[in-house]
Amino acid sequence: MTGTAWIEAPYPVLVVDRRGGLVRINEAARRLLPDAASGDRLDERVPSWLSDAHRRLCDGSPDAGSGPPAGPIRDRLLEAHPTTGDDGDVVWWLVDETDRRFAETALVDVRARSEILAEVSGALLSTLNVRHCMEMGAAMAAEHLAEGAVLVAPPQGRRHPLTFARRGGPVTRAARQVDVSGVPGLAEALQGFPPVPARWIDPADIPDWVVPEGFTSPVGSVIVTPLPGHGVPAGALILLRSGTERAFTESEEVFARLFAARAGAALSAARLYTEQAAITATLMSELLPPVLRHVHGVEYAGGYRASKDHERVGGDFYDVHPSADPSGETLVVLGDVAGKGLDAAVLTGKIRNTLHALLPLAEDHQRVLNLLNGALLSSHHTRFATLVLGSVRRRDGRTRLRLTSAGHLPPLLVRADGTVEEVATRGTLVGALPAVEARTVETVLAPGETCLLYTDGIVEARGGPLGDEFLGTERLKRALAECAGMQAEAVVERIQMLAAQWLHDGRHDDMAVVAVTAPRASSLTTATDTAGTAGGTRERSHRDGHGDGTAVAGGGGG
Repeated sequence: MTGTAWIEAPYPVLVVDRRGGLVRINEAARRLLPDAASGDRLDERVPSWLSDAHRRLCDGSPDAGSGPPAGPIRDRLLEAHPTTGDDGDVVWWLVDETDRRFAETALVDVRARSEILAEVSGALLSTLNVRHCMEMGAAMAAEHLAEGAVLVAPPQGRRHPLTFARRGGPVTRAARQVDVSGVPGLAEALQGFPPVPARWIDPADIPDWVVPEGFTSPVGSVIVTPLPGHGVPAGALILLRSGTERAFTESEEVFARLFAARAGAALSAARLYTEQAAITATLMSELLPPVLRHVHGVEYAGGYRASKDHERVGGDFYDVHPSADPSGETLVVLGDVAGKGLDAAVLTGKIRNTLHALLPLAEDHQRVLNLLNGALLSSHHTRFATLVLGSVRRRDGRTRLRLTSAGHLPPLLVRADGTVEEVATRGTLVGALPAVEARTVETVLAPGETCLLYTDGIVEARGGPLGDEFLGTERLKRALAECAGMQAEAVVERIQMLAAQWLHDGRHDDMAVVAVTAPRASSLTTATDTAGTAGGTRERSHRDGHGDGTAVAGGGGG
């Protein structure tokens, strides 16, 4: 064979004749194959993958398109590259591919794990339901990390919520009183401490309650890792492999911690959302309008529509406060706070609470308005409000009203013959000036007649044929004239329908409306008192007249 460059080459080189005999080997090859020497048979000194490749090459049938032959020799992975000399001998250059293949495999693993983490984050963060998040987390852990997984949530009382998952099996949930100290590292993980290395955990020490149902093989390897949360731990994750599977490696432990960090963040977000939703629902129940029917024989109905469909509270509101005495006055309040949304709703809550505290003084509208005005001016709020106060009393078969406006639109009266009258009450805003000046007007409702209180969102509803015209007071009056003799609830529905048809799908301010209707003679013997509170609706016979009715609508004032 010609050329001797291969002798000094850093790669192992084997010169083999066509019959499979070793002709010569260089120094690098001797270090790789210390027992090999010239004259030996190739198939006696090298693995079959290399001797078979030499035979195929000499037979003229090498593997087409499969790349150079490769395989292990001792603890290394090598590729064999042949060169045929002029004398027919084949020079096999052995290139060590161990590190490159290891790097490629590691890169593939990293990419796969990154994809898993992305999938986990997307799936878990897509749900803000704690139960679903726990079930998905346990199921994905069993699918991607282990054969079985147990997600242990922080205790609720004396019990820990547990979520079990087995690869290929169903996810189950339970709440049990368990001894977390019986699992090495679990008590610490639930407190957020770093995990105990898997090699420190004896699988034989794992109690039976940890093993998911259907996990038939003995536990062979265990990982216990915390689920980090926002400020407080979100729980702990236990991963199980059977004795027939390989034990968890250090890199898999690291990956398990990364997985747990994503799951813990998602669980923490879901719990935070659930807590905030519960708080919001509790607060919202104090602002949402209840159903009104009758109070001391008088019909009341209210309606509210927020400026945005996704908003439920804001600055428009109405209240009805019945007196304990059926012959006493029921206070009706309708108001409009400047602004919209939650900021305005905060002020409506302050106004409502203040008015509730001032109920003992409700006979004097002027005094109530001035005390409320002082309370608003002394607070940090910079918003103002308009109000209408109405005191309603049934006496001697007649329904008497005292109405006082503080910067609000005048109430409208719908008489039995369809005539619509404006109540000539006027006043200044609440929360804007040192004192409120207001005029109180008294009137009487005949049977079937209605007094309508409304916010400016009704008359300023912009729409019509061209979409740029206000509904206006005159259109409202014409619609009310058609409501003569209707029940209070029907009047409110008619006004709401009128505004909705006028708006079409256009933008609008919040709209609140309250109707107070004197009972018709035929209804006096069957009416029931219904006083809505923020927590629900109370109904009693109008003869006893007891109970506290409060109706509130949240929305944004203009």
